[in-house]
Amino acid sequence: MNFILPLAETAAQPKGMSPILLVVVYVLIFAALYFFMIRPQKKKQKEEKKMRENLQVGDEIVTIGGIHGRVISLKEDTMVIESLSDHSKLTFARWALQSNLTVHDDVPDKK
Repeated sequence: MNFILPLAETAAQPKGMSPILLVVVYVLIFAALYFFMIRPQKKKQKEEKKMRENLQVGDEIVTIGGIHGRVISLKEDTMVIESLSDHSKLTFARWALQSNLTVHDDVPDKK
């Protein structure tokens, strides 16, 4: 019985692991999570916001629901598009924009 107790205590506390090394390992794990998960997501959100801000009347777009259309009216939070197939008018929130198919060469940078 005395033989099992010392083995359990040594298994719970490894002798070579210092608290400083443990903190360094946690910092490295957090840094890896930041650079591989959080930073790319924020960069993607920034690009999507820029695309929505640079939307113009006449652009051909695709919504998150897969509807293809042409922008005919823009407001602060909404847009009215005309579907390409039957020319019906639909109102969408700007956040529903998935991609802008129109390429603009003269997009001014806002600073």
